[in-house]
Amino acid sequence: MAKVVIGAWDDQKVDNRGKRFFEIDEFDALGDFKEFDPGNRIKAFLGGKGFFVFDKDVSIMSAIRDYLERSANESCGKCTPCRTGTRILVEKLNDVCENGTCDRKMEEIHELAEHIQSSSLCGLGQSATVPLLQLLDNFPEIAEEELRSGAAAVAQPSQSYVTAPCIEECPSKVDVPRYIDYLKDGKFSHSVGVVLQKYPMAATCGRVCVRFCEMACRRTQVDDAVGIKVLKRFVADQEKYASDHWFSKDLITDPKPDDLKVAVIGAGPAGVSAAYHLLLKGYKVEVFEAMTEPGGMAAVGIPEYRLPKEEILRKEVSIIEDLGGTIHYNQRMGKHFTLDTLIEDGFKSVFLGVGAHKGKAMGVPGEETSIQGYITGVKFLLFINHYHINMGVEMDLGDKMVVVGGGNVAMDCVRSALRMGVKEVHLVYRRTRKEMPADIEEIEAAEHEGVIFHYLTHPTKVISEDGKVTGLELIKMELGEADQSGRARVIPVDDSEFTLDTDFVVPAIGQKVDHSFISPEEGVEFNNWGLIQADEQTLRTTRRGVFAGGDAVTGPATLIEAMAQGQQAAESIDDYLTHGRLKFRPERRFQKLLKEMRSLHSEDVVQPIRHLYRVKVDELDPETRKRKFEEVEKPISVDAAYREAERCMRCYRVYSVVTEK
Repeated sequence: MAKVVIGAWDDQKVDNRGKRFFEIDEFDALGDFKEFDPGNRIKAFLGGKGFFVFDKDVSIMSAIRDYLERSANESCGKCTPCRTGTRILVEKLNDVCENGTCDRKMEEIHELAEHIQSSSLCGLGQSATVPLLQLLDNFPEIAEEELRSGAAAVAQPSQSYVTAPCIEECPSKVDVPRYIDYLKDGKFSHSVGVVLQKYPMAATCGRVCVRFCEMACRRTQVDDAVGIKVLKRFVADQEKYASDHWFSKDLITDPKPDDLKVAVIGAGPAGVSAAYHLLLKGYKVEVFEAMTEPGGMAAVGIPEYRLPKEEILRKEVSIIEDLGGTIHYNQRMGKHFTLDTLIEDGFKSVFLGVGAHKGKAMGVPGEETSIQGYITGVKFLLFINHYHINMGVEMDLGDKMVVVGGGNVAMDCVRSALRMGVKEVHLVYRRTRKEMPADIEEIEAAEHEGVIFHYLTHPTKVISEDGKVTGLELIKMELGEADQSGRARVIPVDDSEFTLDTDFVVPAIGQKVDHSFISPEEGVEFNNWGLIQADEQTLRTTRRGVFAGGDAVTGPATLIEAMAQGQQAAESIDDYLTHGRLKFRPERRFQKLLKEMRSLHSEDVVQPIRHLYRVKVDELDPETRKRKFEEVEKPISVDAAYREAERCMRCYRVYSVVTEK
């Protein structure tokens, strides 16, 4: 825990100068983050709500000068207070720091800082002068002493980082306000280019992302979150032919030696992302995919009505081959090749993005994979999306189906079953609707399409006759006391058993990693949860030169989380092959620091904002769409996209640390 010398953050002021040890007001500002990087102590921290000083030798005025300089450089230039005001403020601060001060000059600086804060149009300008105002309002004598002594003119080692709530919550750290800014200016290719800096699957993510960014959007304090996902899909669709001329081997400016080649196992979101970033770094990359098509769970697990495969997913994955990569299909690790044979073939590093494609069983009596009418959710979606839609294989699903689960896979199963002609589809979930982990939009869509929901209900037995499912025995549940995680326990209700007659039972309660792709002798270990053991920071496995990411490391997660891990692994592989060690990345350190300080950098909207309601996305009528796999959501118009983009408040914030060296 770092001890604060002085600090002012929002409405909190800390002043421990001259106090004895037992008199110090403790304030856990940085948690366990005493060092920015190993051996480099954090001496001060500045952000959009104030500052903390942890070392009496720090010049906070000098730190604020640097902070304001970075803020001025980040101004978008669309409003005078931020564009011009911050620059003038920096000049005035430089003048008083270098040439001395007087009361009149400091009054001018204070007035200008207040004016910038109150009249800037976006979050960057509104927060840029806060540390300065906090110092002048709470510790004017410190500012005066540092200016008088010349300490404010001395440069200090520092690092700064610019972000926004939506950026921090995005696993891939896409610069959301920037791509929305470009959209506002009509520069659609620039806008999608911001996304493509992070991953190649912009149109795919614009359709199926679970919108962590929107959950963090500060616009929710005014009306509704900005339609970030909708806008991403819009610019990606507008520029859908951009990749045809953007991506080629000519884009690679620093080709690595031919012998530095990397094998990527799995052409799912994690593998595609890893291959994409490695190719852009100049490595020779070969991807090995067990299926006959790319995309992993995005291809076989996400239904066509949410994600058209031919014109969207496969086209975006083709960027890998445009950049010079090779994708080998029908190549299953553990069957057609092994980790050892890859190394023998000259691959200097391997990325394991094998996913978690094996469905979990419910663990109830009568549950047998051999009986007709029983199939796990993942396998069910695979059969529909790959064998039925792609290959034309017919499937008889009967008239009635029960799906067990509450996540997005369960929603995809029930909605797909309706489209396959099942007349009555039930969904069983052991908790309440509020606790369902599925995307709320998917839950509502399933309700509109006629799925019958059974909340606080749990399966107890699969009933079958002559090797065929005939029903599912269930029991009602109720919420009890909270467990250690703080979540209410679910308790069976006495004498509440009942049976649902059904032709099919589909457990969609989770997935796990199929370990058959690798043998224990190959040196890649699994943890107690059956996931590949990989270092959180580097994604390095227990075998040298082998890295892993995506669902095989995290457990079943989201497409955007898998792509983020692919990018992270590509950075680590590049470090491993180029330097032989992990390179320190200041931006990742800031990200961890801000996550630790979540309670400090959360804030309310201060400036008055006009209510502008979120764009409405047109959809196919539920009665029409539930009979076919046509894409449900329709694209928005150009005018609607401009209106939605204007709702973004550009909640950029600058964060800065003063360090020891």
